Amino acid sequence: MTALDRDHSAARLLTASARHTLDPALEVDWAAPVDPDGWAVPPERISIYGTPLWDDLDEDARRTLARHEAASLLSVGLWFEVLLMQMLVRHAYDLDLRRPHAQYALTEVGDETRHSVMFAKAVDALDCPDYRPHGLLHRFGGWYGHLGAGASMFASVLVAEEATDRLQRESMHDERVLPLMRSVARVHVVEEARHVRFAREELERLVPTLSRAQLEKERWLTALVGTEVVNSLWQARIYRSVGISGRVGRTAALANPHHRATKRFMLEKVRGFLDEVGMVGGTSERVWSRTLG
Repeated sequence: MTALDRDHSAARLLTASARHTLDPALEVDWAAPVDPDGWAVPPERISIYGTPLWDDLDEDARRTLARHEAASLLSVGLWFEVLLMQMLVRHAYDLDLRRPHAQYALTEVGDETRHSVMFAKAVDALDCPDYRPHGLLHRFGGWYGHLGAGASMFASVLVAEEATDRLQRESMHDERVLPLMRSVARVHVVEEARHVRFAREELERLVPTLSRAQLEKERWLTALVGTEVVNSLWQARIYRSVGISGRVGRTAALANPHHRATKRFMLEKVRGFLDEVGMVGGTSERVWSRTLG
């Protein structure tokens, strides 16, 4: 993709943003009470679904865990979107801001700001804690937000955005899922489609410019960041909401074939694209295999 092609594509994305930007303050009914009998995520996507731990929970506890798993997904999604905004602003910093490509990068920052506020308000509406990562992963995220750039930045963004997008597309059409969560999913899905296209096209432009050594480094960093973000979506603390220790719940989830199938479902589309453009191979294969099995 030439610089001219890149600007033409960005100009179309800017037009689409002007026509189809959604305001979560208006699109989501924040005043509506959250139905205690509703599901925050489809039950089959809950990390310990089908395990003995799940069998021991009554229906109220299962719905409680669903709310906390949804809050964890939203909290980690919010955490990563804050990192993405830092990286996009740095990406635009060295560009000619008269050009559509730079302007769309800044437009996406505006979208992500609204999404982050929307996710935070949804976690609060579910009456759940902030489940953003703590400790080493949080520190690593701070480092990556300051330094992440180039092909691995766009590829990692694709992994995080497309993985959660697959779950949200499923949830937004599931009548069992709370209206709050379906509305949040709809807003995010509509706008993330533009973000995904922007990242995919930039990645297709960047990969052919990399040397063999650079490509190997970008592949490995993408696999590391992408799989760490996906694995962190289910924080161990969520299981305490139903009286299960974090260690026991996480161990059960990691061994659960239903949960492993969910992660494969989330990643199969973006993993296929990364393979197609040459962003998977070498040592990165082993990093991916630890998550996908």
